[in-house]
Amino acid sequence: MNFDDAQTLAERAAAVQRAAGDAVPSPCTSVCRMDRLSGFCEGCLRTIPEIAGWSKMEDEARRGVWHAIELRARAGIWRIPEESGDTHA
Repeated sequence: MNFDDAQTLAERAAAVQRAAGDAVPSPCTSVCRMDRLSGFCEGCLRTIPEIAGWSKMEDEARRGVWHAIELRARAGIWRIPEESGDTHA
C-alpha cells in the first residue's frame, strides 16, 4: 500500500461510516496478503479476526471496523519501518 492508496481507503472508510442505513460493504480489495510486521491486510488494513468475523458482524460492528481502517490509513501505521532503525540525521 502506498500513500495514495491509503488516502483513498481512508476516504472510502469515512464515506461508508456516513452512509447510515445503507448496507455496509466489505472493505476487501482482493489483495488478501497479511503484512507480517503490522498484522494488517495489505489491501484493506483489517486484522485476521476482523476479516474472519466480517460475515457474522452486525452493521454497527462493520462500521466500527471501517472506522478502525480509516484511523489506520490516516495514521500511516501501514508503512514499513526503516531498515536502518535510525531515521534521524
